[in-house]
Amino acid sequence: MVSNQYINTFANKIFIMKSYIALICLVFLLILSCKEQASKKATAPVIAVENTETQVSKPRIQTPNGMVWIPAGTFMQGAVSQDKMAMMHEKPQHPVSVNGFYMDATEVTNAQFKKFVQATNYVTTAERPIDWSEMKKQLPEGTPKPHDSILQPGSLLFKKAASKLPNLYDFSQWWVWSIGTNWRHPTGPNSSIEGKENHPVVHVSFIDALAYCKWAGRRLPTEAEWEYAARGTHKNTAFLWGDDISQLSKQVNSWEGDFPVNNSLQDGYERTAPVKTYPQNSFGLYEMAGNVWEMTNDLYNLKYYEALAQANQVAVNPKGATEAYNPNNPYLEEIIIKGGSFLCSDSYCASYRASSRMGTSKDSSSEHIGFRTVLDASMVGGN
Repeated sequence: MVSNQYINTFANKIFIMKSYIALICLVFLLILSCKEQASKKATAPVIAVENTETQVSKPRIQTPNGMVWIPAGTFMQGAVSQDKMAMMHEKPQHPVSVNGFYMDATEVTNAQFKKFVQATNYVTTAERPIDWSEMKKQLPEGTPKPHDSILQPGSLLFKKAASKLPNLYDFSQWWVWSIGTNWRHPTGPNSSIEGKENHPVVHVSFIDALAYCKWAGRRLPTEAEWEYAARGTHKNTAFLWGDDISQLSKQVNSWEGDFPVNNSLQDGYERTAPVKTYPQNSFGLYEMAGNVWEMTNDLYNLKYYEALAQANQVAVNPKGATEAYNPNNPYLEEIIIKGGSFLCSDSYCASYRASSRMGTSKDSSSEHIGFRTVLDASMVGGN
């Protein structure tokens, strides 16, 4: 029989090997990167792909149920000058213009995702057997295969620390690979979504989100669309409601207290909150900050913002970089997630800020990442 200590040790190794470093802020990634990874840095070209299709005015059709119309507009994407918590990969600011589009007013919920699964018999990545032959392609050459008892379907689950941690660089102190945890069992294999039908679905990957979008006749937003929609009329502020951080607990489901030991619950929730719990923004969108990170369709490329700024022109409907590039995590193709989650703390990463962004691998899932969909006027007519 394999001991619990053995299992936990190898579970942490799987966690690190699978590069779930996308679950923390980039500043910590810079410290955690290993020498072998650094020796394999690639130089990925950055091209701002533009879409010249136009949809400026609101279509003369009934707004799809559960969505709101986001009017076309131009804004400065990236960290504002007064944001002292901004990270380097949120800079420099650059002008972006986006067409109008429909966006889900809320994150996709457990109830909505369940409807999709029941209609299609879809199996999420967290529920599928782990294929070591595929996994090792994303790892440094020569990485040993973990014990079969660890190579079981599961997802990343948050765990509180028993006492104050000497440093917050080692994220494995509060994340565990939990076998049997998935969207149906969001807080462990013995948990359920009963009573949480209106909470955002979690433990879903980018692959799962795309499958849902295809079924629903929708798509994931670009990073530019997401940030533009999140800011609403507050285009030049650090937060979605302005610059006053004292409003945080009234506006956002985040971590307030000593992370990751004690959450004061000032905002009312320790983990996910039901959608529409906090005030909507000026466009009518809920929980665009905190609650769960939200996936976009853009690849994460560390040089992308710099390339857009150097172009010295307005980027029209940018689709993101053509190739992923993260020298600190070169083995994975990452996509950008936005908005922060219930775990974001001002002492940790403060990613409930409007410009916050992070990369995550396409086939990974965790307790604090979800998504919402968007719809072009030309796409209206799906499920």
